[in-house]
Amino acid sequence: MVSARDTAQETAPQTAEAKEQVRAGRSRGRPRSFDRATALEKALMAFWEHGYEATSVSDLTRIMGIGAPSLYAAFGDKRSLFEEVVQVYAGTHGAFGDRALAEEPTARAAVARMLREAAAEYTDPAHPYGCLIVHAATNCTSPEVELLLRERRNASIGTLESRIRADTAAGRLPSGTDAAVLARHAGAMIQGMSQQARDGASRGELEALAEIAMAIWPRG
Repeated sequence: MVSARDTAQETAPQTAEAKEQVRAGRSRGRPRSFDRATALEKALMAFWEHGYEATSVSDLTRIMGIGAPSLYAAFGDKRSLFEEVVQVYAGTHGAFGDRALAEEPTARAAVARMLREAAAEYTDPAHPYGCLIVHAATNCTSPEVELLLRERRNASIGTLESRIRADTAAGRLPSGTDAAVLARHAGAMIQGMSQQARDGASRGELEALAEIAMAIWPRG
């Protein structure tokens, strides 16, 4: 005859296993308990402040207010999260350059506006100073992330170069204008202003640099 005690011993592991399966099922089926956009913005601020390399997954989960399983389920790994952050940054905080090129009538006017707005954006105390695309590459040991950021920076310079060439062809700039050098000069100024802002330069000081930078621009 099987005693009640023996029956309990045999069913106890099964009961524990069943409970674990129920818990797992509930976890998989549970709706996400955080606002994804808010968590993404918090991740953006973390990467912007500390760079890609110095921001760990544990830092991200703490700042975003979610657990590691939730982070991986919602965003993938750290690099995937960062790639999404870069897209969000490019369409929000870092969109002033594209807007200037789209809205200003000439490359010269667009660059002048870019530099003015960079001076304001990079020193805004509402968020980390400088540019995420520039700063996140500091001490980065991930070839994929380094390539992502380098391609972003070079694409911006390439777009500006095309605009300068178009202005030269239309007679808005002298025929001998070196579009590649002039575009790279503008890129160097914007990237340098990012680091200057992180080093404590004020908006006024960066605006003064912008004026000097524009003084060398050729006129048609």
